[in-house]
Amino acid sequence: MSYQLVHQLQKEAIPVKQTCRVLSVSRSGYYEAQRRSAKPVLCKASVHLKAAFMASHQSYGSRRLVTAMQNQGIQIGRHKVRSLMRKAALKPVWKRKFIHTTHSRHDLPVAANVLNRQFNPVAPDTAYVSDITYISTGTGWLYLAIVMDLYARRIIGWAMAPNMSATLVCDALSMAIQQRQPVSGLIVHSDRDSQYASELTFCFFN
Repeated sequence: MSYQLVHQLQKEAIPVKQTCRVLSVSRSGYYEAQRRSAKPVLCKASVHLKAAFMASHQSYGSRRLVTAMQNQGIQIGRHKVRSLMRKAALKPVWKRKFIHTTHSRHDLPVAANVLNRQFNPVAPDTAYVSDITYISTGTGWLYLAIVMDLYARRIIGWAMAPNMSATLVCDALSMAIQQRQPVSGLIVHSDRDSQYASELTFCFFN
């Protein structure tokens, strides 16, 4: 209570030294109390909010953070979450949800469309189709190359890598061929993008 009085009298232009002497309080104690009161108060909700935000890989906005906090038993409104996000400078990083995996505008030689949309072969291991897709993970994108036997509609070869390369598609094709041991005359159909038209892939089939 004495320190509060000293602070109040200081606002009224009464020197701290004089007030402390009259009230018999320590000036160093008064300044220490002022220093402690100036420290920011740690907000429990803010700590949990930041933890939930980082756990989402900095992708959650206020609406999803409200849900995440409530799942932890912390009842908080969206307005409060927005306020805490502004104070902590938490801004969602929106990640691109679509990645082009087809690069068909290239100068590499491409094979003729032998399959010609005949997607119902009469026997297994006569026609395979292959393509590349992508999967979002916590550490970035992973690319998946797959090979499917059109007759059984079954995936018979696959490979994953952090980048799209000719090696990726060759690894998937290699798995399919090693597992099925197709005879001569097999058709392998793809979308003619650069990975399938590369020199490495060409050498794989010859």
